[in-house]
Amino acid sequence: MRVGILTGGGDCPGLNAAIRAAAKRGFQLGWEIIGIEEGWKGLIEKKFEILTNETVSGILHKGGTILGSSRTNPAKIEGGLEKVVNNFKELKLDALIAIGGEDTLGVAYKLSKDIPIVGIPKTIDNDAGGTDFCIGFYTAVQTTCEVLDKLHPTAESHRRVIVVEVMGRHFGWIATYAGLAGGADYILIPEITPDIEGICKTIEKRAGYGKNFSLVVVAEGAKIGEEYITKKAETDAFGHVTLGGAGEILAKIIAEKTGAETRAINLGHFIRGGSPSAFDRILATRFGLKAVELVSKKEFGKMVSITGNKITTAPLEKASEQREVEKDVYETAKVFF
Repeated sequence: MRVGILTGGGDCPGLNAAIRAAAKRGFQLGWEIIGIEEGWKGLIEKKFEILTNETVSGILHKGGTILGSSRTNPAKIEGGLEKVVNNFKELKLDALIAIGGEDTLGVAYKLSKDIPIVGIPKTIDNDAGGTDFCIGFYTAVQTTCEVLDKLHPTAESHRRVIVVEVMGRHFGWIATYAGLAGGADYILIPEITPDIEGICKTIEKRAGYGKNFSLVVVAEGAKIGEEYITKKAETDAFGHVTLGGAGEILAKIIAEKTGAETRAINLGHFIRGGSPSAFDRILATRFGLKAVELVSKKEFGKMVSITGNKITTAPLEKASEQREVEKDVYETAKVFF
């Protein structure tokens, strides 16, 4: 068989581990593995490379993706979907493994009627449907937690409130998990209407018993007021605005209402980089092997997923059914507000 692999959307730790696993298993089965460069853009422009054992050796621990990525949406390009299908056939591919979030896998679902596709979910936002966890999420949580650990002593030393803004788009998975693990004194997420007065009371209450500092974690998609805070009005190829600035606005409000010296930090893309955690390396490896299994069994139109600790599958269309943070996890975090 001749099988293509692509990575689309934002990069994240663990992509190379998934590529490595799928390719090495494919080689064992006697397959030829074709790396499609820069996501869907590579299939539109016919940019590819033939992967070998040497190509995928030593990449397990590396962040990013050796294939490159892009946010190209073939459905928004005139004749884009047709070009993908035609180039798939011209490259004489028997199947395609698409690694991406809800956008990339949404395109995969549209194309699944014309070409045999299997999906692997990845996104630090962890908002893709059909799976409990996505590749990259736990590394982003770990990185954010490490930053909170480093900010804690400086906040305490200077008696400051530090507001830490993290990525996550319109969902608060990273903020909730990292805030819980990092001992945040308050966490704001898009799924819950922010209680600004509650935040300020928490900060003042802490000051009342000698804790003259606080760490507040806010998801970039949390509404401070009625609207999302955006960096620019334009949208990307999938209709997403660039969020950012909620932390700075919240910090000003806290300073005005409590009188506390307040700082805001936006971690941005920092938490998307670096080497994948052990969890993400293992998850990506298990996902890559499962994807090859689906291709070998010709079970197309599906994505691999994890339920509990069991690797399972779900229909590709499930990826676009974005998931909110589990309420019980946020309630656990609230105990410590």
